[in-house]
Amino acid sequence: MFDNLQAIRAESSRFTATLVGADLDRPVPSCPDWSLGELVEHLGTVQRFWADNVRSGFLDQPTRVRHSPPDSADGLVAWMEESTDVLIAALEDVPDDAPCWTWWGEPRTCGAVGRHQVQEVAVHRWDAEAALGTPAPIEPTVADDGVGEFLEIVIGSAANTLLGSLTLMSDDTDGEWIVGDQRGPSTVVRASASDLVLLLYGRLVPSDVVVEGDTVLIEDLLRTGETD
Repeated sequence: MFDNLQAIRAESSRFTATLVGADLDRPVPSCPDWSLGELVEHLGTVQRFWADNVRSGFLDQPTRVRHSPPDSADGLVAWMEESTDVLIAALEDVPDDAPCWTWWGEPRTCGAVGRHQVQEVAVHRWDAEAALGTPAPIEPTVADDGVGEFLEIVIGSAANTLLGSLTLMSDDTDGEWIVGDQRGPSTVVRASASDLVLLLYGRLVPSDVVVEGDTVLIEDLLRTGETD
C-alpha cells in the first residue's frame, strides 16, 4: 500500500515539471475541449475545491469558493504548485475519518477524498505528458488502487448491473476485479494496472488492451463510469 499524500505530491510534481517551457495553448488530445493551460486550471481548481471541502466538514452540500488562476504562464505553473500545497495541507490537518461532502456518495470522508485525488492527478499528469509527447505509465501500485477505487467508489453498485461477468486482470500487479452478473456471459480484460485505469477513465479504448470474450460488457462498464 502507498501513502496517498506522497502519491499526490509525486504526481503533482511530475505534472508541473511537464509544464515548464511548454506551450500552454497546446491542445490536449485526451481532453479534447481543453488546452494544456485549461487542464492546469482544471486540476488546480479541483485541488483547491477539495481542500476547501476537507476543511469545511459539511456533508449536505459542497463548499464552493471562487479560485481565479493567474493569466500568465509562469504564474499559472506557480499557482498549480500552490494548489497542491493547499490540498496536501488540508489532508494532513484533518483526520481521514472526518466527514466531507463527496459527489460519489459513500464513503463521505476526507480519507476517501485523498484516495480519489491520487487518481485525479495521476490521470491528468498522463494527459499533460500525452499532449507533449509519449506519456509515462501510472505507477503500478497507484494504478492498482485506482482500478479498485474506480469500481468500488466511482461506479459503485452500478457496476453490478452489467448483464454478465466482467473480470479485469492486471498483468503487473496481480490485481483482479470481478463485477457484473456472475450468471451471464463472461469477459476478461487483461492489461497493466496503468492501462486498466486509463481504460476506465476513457484515455484508452478496448482495442488497446487484451479482451477475451464479448467487448459489449467492457463498453457498457465504460459508459456507466464516464468521467473527466
